[in-house]
Amino acid sequence: MRGYTQEKDAYLKRLRRIEGQVRGLQRMVEEDTYCIDVLTQISAATRALQAVAIGLLEDHLGHCVTQAIEDGSPEAAGKVKEATEAISRLVKS
Repeated sequence: MRGYTQEKDAYLKRLRRIEGQVRGLQRMVEEDTYCIDVLTQISAATRALQAVAIGLLEDHLGHCVTQAIEDGSPEAAGKVKEATEAISRLVKS
């Protein structure tokens, strides 16, 4: 079971909303909407994706990493390293 399984429906709902935002961005560009308005909507979509990423990361730390540590699994250090790398990617984006 993945760490986000219990929240899967909520994540899918949020991702569908973001998909709608991106389609809206495409329409805005097709309709030659003012640059700043397009950039504002891009910022909103980016923040929405970041919120999903933070939620998934929290679920990963709270479930996958915690479980590996509690089990004394040799994979625990690898799970922590994975999480650190994911955080690094998020910070760079």
